[in-house]
Amino acid sequence: MSKKIILLGIFMLWGALLSLQTAPLQLFTEYSPFTLLGVLGAVFANATGAGGGVVFVPFFNQLGFTPVSIVATSFAIQCCGMTAGALTWWGYYRKEKAPDAEWKMLPVSLLVAVPASLSGIWLAQFGTRAFAQLSFLQGKVDDIHLGFGVFSIILSLALFATSLMKARPTYRSTLKGVDAVSLVIIGCIGGVLTAWLSVGVGEMVAVYLILRGFNIAMSIAIAVILTAFTVWGAIPHHIINTMAIDWSVLMFAGLGAIIGGMIAKYVVLAFSPVKLKLFFASWVMIMGLAGLPLF
Repeated sequence: MSKKIILLGIFMLWGALLSLQTAPLQLFTEYSPFTLLGVLGAVFANATGAGGGVVFVPFFNQLGFTPVSIVATSFAIQCCGMTAGALTWWGYYRKEKAPDAEWKMLPVSLLVAVPASLSGIWLAQFGTRAFAQLSFLQGKVDDIHLGFGVFSIILSLALFATSLMKARPTYRSTLKGVDAVSLVIIGCIGGVLTAWLSVGVGEMVAVYLILRGFNIAMSIAIAVILTAFTVWGAIPHHIINTMAIDWSVLMFAGLGAIIGGMIAKYVVLAFSPVKLKLFFASWVMIMGLAGLPLF
């Protein structure tokens, strides 16, 4: 099935859903700008390996969303955009890169990192219900603005470091034991961080793989697919327990995120990865500084 047919089906379904709303014209007028936000967030997320929360968190914070609503709505939008991006990257891998030695560790990396990330997410969301000793994993959402700022600055510095590294003539193609253990640790810690901030695990895994000398595009693809699994693992908590998703924002930003997720791969393939990461690192640094209470 072609992407044009898929997009047409999505637009038709979305239009039908909009027509069922109480005041569709008013809803469209008030919330349609969020579509552009969804496109922008998904393009950045799926073209760099960084979660869409890098865009959504500071924007929703400026709009005065509650911390829990920021996280919940960001997760919901990413379920749309990261899924579209993950399917796009997976299709690219299966059709064009599966025989490539530099890409052969993609499935193995996901088999290692996805369970670890989901474990981290669920520990942060539900751990204290079973074990009181895990109470330190709860309550961090109230510090989301500061936490996002600090995390973004650290991430941007890591991205600058990877961007300034000398380009490799060849990339590594084997996942060693130390890499597997590192992906489990990073995945679990990243899952916890993602539960707090709606960003974390994809960025951390992508930076690690790039620093270890793996193919940059493949590292981004792994990060995107991993994040898609992670946000889907996280969203039931916000649907059932927090009930903090802004569904009107999701309706429009989610549509934009799907579009952005489908086109982001072409951004990576059309531009130099180094230039893309330098631009992205600069932007994330600005967002991180803006997240600190000094600004």
